[in-house]
Amino acid sequence: MVYTVTLNPALDYVLKVARLRDDDINRTESEALYYGGKGINVSVILTRLGIPNKALGFVGGFTGKQLEAMLKADGIDCDFCYLDSGMTRINVKVKMDKELDINAQGPTVSTENIEELLKKLDGMQNGDYLVLAGAIPPSLPSDVYERMMRYLTDKEVCFVVDATGDLLLKALPYKPFLVKPNHLELGDLFGVKLQTAAEIEHFARKLQKMGARNVLVSRAENGALLLDEYGSVYEAKNADGILINSVGCGDSMVAGFLAGYIEKRDYAYALKLGTACGNATAYSDTLATRQEIDNILNQSIIKSADG
Repeated sequence: MVYTVTLNPALDYVLKVARLRDDDINRTESEALYYGGKGINVSVILTRLGIPNKALGFVGGFTGKQLEAMLKADGIDCDFCYLDSGMTRINVKVKMDKELDINAQGPTVSTENIEELLKKLDGMQNGDYLVLAGAIPPSLPSDVYERMMRYLTDKEVCFVVDATGDLLLKALPYKPFLVKPNHLELGDLFGVKLQTAAEIEHFARKLQKMGARNVLVSRAENGALLLDEYGSVYEAKNADGILINSVGCGDSMVAGFLAGYIEKRDYAYALKLGTACGNATAYSDTLATRQEIDNILNQSIIKSADG
């Protein structure tokens, strides 16, 4: 069973306009409402791939109820903590010849809310996966991910951490099953600029020595590189396609990797499915469907390198 945590989920209100003007009222050509949040994105793709999972996190107000209703309508199993005040944020995305994003801060989360979330982890069993994805909102303590991992140290839970900077570094002592920085984030951790696969592999090994079991590095148009827990290195190329959407690509890759590993216990296949999921979302207007993923999977190429 996979559990995902989204500490500050959102409703994304996407507005398409011909152009944005400041001297008159702007009128949309179309509008759409989507649920958002990195952990939620992982849950969506896992569900479409047939992997049992549960989405956890904090929601509030009428927007929180709407987000939960939309998830359940799409068959996403969720068990959120409801806040006593505030509401789930609404992010506004204006699409024209370029994109304008306005992301809200989100509600305040109390110590009692955090304790309630921790209690929801009590049902986790040995061998389950906990996905911790995204930045921590300002209202939460900076050690909240550590508290969740520490809370579960008496169980053999596999932690998946898709975070940056200190959030990632502080997770390494808990020996996460998987960390997934992109090549820029990996370079930032060590104060360097990474360009080649050899450079990425070198610093991925540093993360491994610091505690990570598997290091998956997404490389944008250059595909992805995986350093597995046995020291083997695999490289994935992107399938052919036109970039339409960059939102949720990394989350889709995490979900696909987990699904592939759970299905076959094979890291090369996990990378192949993870890359296919990330590509399929990149080449779609929203998170990829199962059919779109399957179409891309047939094109995916994985190359083993000397570890």
